[in-house]
Amino acid sequence: MAFALLDERGTVVAWTQAAERLVGYSAGDMVGRSAALVLPSFGDAPSMSVFVEQCRARNGWSGAMAVRHRDGRVLDINLRISMVQGRDGAVRWLASVTDIGVPSGEAGSGSVRGSLLDCAPIGVVVRDLELRCTWVNDVMEGHDGISPGRRLGSRLTDAWSGVEAETVEAVMRQVLRSGSTKVHEYRTWLPTSLGQEHPFAASFSCLQGADGQALEVCTISVDVTESRRARERLAILSEVGTRLGRTLDVMQTGQELADLAVPLFADFVTVDLEQSVLCGEGAPVRVGAVGERLPVFRRAGLASIRPGAPESAWMGGEVVPRPPDAPFFEVLRTGRSYLEPFFDTVASSWIDQDSIRAQKMRENGLHSVMLVPIRVRRVLLGVAVFMRTENPVPFQMADLLLAEEFVSRAAVSLDNARQYTREQTTALALQRNLLPHRLRGGTAIEVASRYLPADIDRGVGGDWFDVIPLSGARVALVVGDVVGHGLNAAATMGRLRTAVRTLADMELPPDELLAHLDDTVQRLAEPDADAPDEIPAVVGATCLYAVYDPVTRKCTMAAAGHPPPAIIDPQGQVTFPDLPTGAPLGIGLVIPFEAVELELPEGSLLALYTDGLIETREDDIEEGMHRLGTALAQPGRSLEDLCTRAIEPFHGQAECDDVTLLLVRTRSLSPTQVASWTLPSDRTAVRRARNLAACQLAEWGLEGLEDATKLIVSELVTNAVRHSSGPIGLRLIQHQVLTVEVSDTDVCSPRMRSARTMDENGRGLYLVAQLSRRWGCRPVPGGKVVWAEADLAQGR
Repeated sequence: MAFALLDERGTVVAWTQAAERLVGYSAGDMVGRSAALVLPSFGDAPSMSVFVEQCRARNGWSGAMAVRHRDGRVLDINLRISMVQGRDGAVRWLASVTDIGVPSGEAGSGSVRGSLLDCAPIGVVVRDLELRCTWVNDVMEGHDGISPGRRLGSRLTDAWSGVEAETVEAVMRQVLRSGSTKVHEYRTWLPTSLGQEHPFAASFSCLQGADGQALEVCTISVDVTESRRARERLAILSEVGTRLGRTLDVMQTGQELADLAVPLFADFVTVDLEQSVLCGEGAPVRVGAVGERLPVFRRAGLASIRPGAPESAWMGGEVVPRPPDAPFFEVLRTGRSYLEPFFDTVASSWIDQDSIRAQKMRENGLHSVMLVPIRVRRVLLGVAVFMRTENPVPFQMADLLLAEEFVSRAAVSLDNARQYTREQTTALALQRNLLPHRLRGGTAIEVASRYLPADIDRGVGGDWFDVIPLSGARVALVVGDVVGHGLNAAATMGRLRTAVRTLADMELPPDELLAHLDDTVQRLAEPDADAPDEIPAVVGATCLYAVYDPVTRKCTMAAAGHPPPAIIDPQGQVTFPDLPTGAPLGIGLVIPFEAVELELPEGSLLALYTDGLIETREDDIEEGMHRLGTALAQPGRSLEDLCTRAIEPFHGQAECDDVTLLLVRTRSLSPTQVASWTLPSDRTAVRRARNLAACQLAEWGLEGLEDATKLIVSELVTNAVRHSSGPIGLRLIQHQVLTVEVSDTDVCSPRMRSARTMDENGRGLYLVAQLSRRWGCRPVPGGKVVWAEADLAQGR
């Protein structure tokens, strides 16, 4: 420790060799000058004079601060300023400084060590060259029972006789001669004013004047018992540092906090966390932002020296109510701790409003309590409550400081767990919303799927799959793989899945759809114009898109850098079609995608997958494809069983890539479910189309749909006659819905217009939209198909 003696204005009146070693200034440099020379700041005070006034109001000051070395360096220190008084009420300040910038092997950081040791009261006595007391602080009377009036002006041997007093004076003379500092640890027992005995240790430092000569000797005495308690507190913090933060589970971390505190320095501890910390959802609560309505707190930790924790009326996970005017509310509002050394369950007014808690406290003899907010920066995570029931010693300020440091270390672990929980919740919500909740194949297919992300902790990745119902009972099948893993890949995947669904609604053929999707991926990879210095994210993907028609049993597919599907016929024969691989999406190669059309027997199995299923560290792609085909070549098994068999080798392994499998078993529509006709492009076509549709609906038992269907057919066929010159096709399909399709040779898609009152035309598609559940148009070779759907339930 380095010491300096200051006057009432903060001017240095005495210096020490230890202070010179610390800051580089000699006694000649500092004595007579303001301490502001080495203090670049004064805590929260704007000037030295204000700082002195704060010290006077608080009867001293202690805390972490910075000092300026003579060579310009800034050192981190613990500063403690103690008021000493002389005769006639004169005041001086003794500044004691400990350098915490040097790494220490002792438990706890320097600032924590300083805070805890600062709580132990130290006695200060300054003596002149004749060893007469000139300055003394109030603590010394509590050490040895000698009043300031009796001590001031007297030598040590005058107030305290005995061999030990002479020995101590000999040490002080030696310090004055050498100008150094000496620690004298002696095992003597001094009577105190309370009739108790304590061992003390003393440190003696020579105070020098401006000429560097000895001026006075300063004695610092410390109660060894308090010092031992401080070391015990540091040992507690050391244990906290090794045992906390071993998990990212919020509830477990809260329980660890409670378990560590009992019985180290409390008999009963509760840890209540704000609800958003536990669930990972909702805005965090800010310190000071607590209004009349308290946040919801749930119990996350509970520990007691008594089995079963009878002191608590609420167990882990339960909501813990709080009286609105309890100290708990003030802790939340201010973010500051609350200490009640002597807690009276009878006299405390707020406890009367909580009969359950009051009864528990009285039954278990609660007599001392501390409330410490759990916070990180300005975010309030919860509150830890420390109580003593059987230990008769009340909590003191040193215990509160220990609890605050204890909780602050736990808060870091809790914040890490909170952020992990929030990320996990966000990731799972993202994945739930990006991937389909339920796959619907309609009457065209039976479907099942599996998904194993490489990022097992977050449960998200860049693979996606989808089944998209299309018009005419058809269905689109999609599997894709975005470059990368984790949240970024999942976010990109979500954008591409949305783009594919949008393009699929436009009824584009597979090769055209992939061309548009490729443009989309390239645009996503373009750098942001508002942030030209930002490195653009790497965006790339592969995709397989297929459309299956249960009427014709034909499947049209195209790939963009994606492996081909596995096709297993009803007899169990496995084939991988010769599908042009195509370029991956987003790399900018101007190569058209090619589509392949296959006719599949009813009951065929299609397996769409990502490369993580067939390519591993041990096996190449061909071996993986063979393994997949072997697992799926079981015609009698259900799709769920087949999915399990195919994915089983990957369970429990640390995957380097996401694994996705989409299994589809094809169905076909019976010829009796489809009716089609070819009509001439003349005025007779409309009437004939209405009659044909009415007869077919009667045959299917859907007379209830006749009026609406006849109107839809009339409008669609009328448009075809008006805008095309070739033959007109009419087709009705009965599946989950009734589909009406009218095809013609015109390639222009119709669009609904807003007809004015006097317009004779322009209302046809408006009527179609009103009479159907949905309608649309898709291109076909040689023209287009306009379709509309109606619910079957309305026809029966």
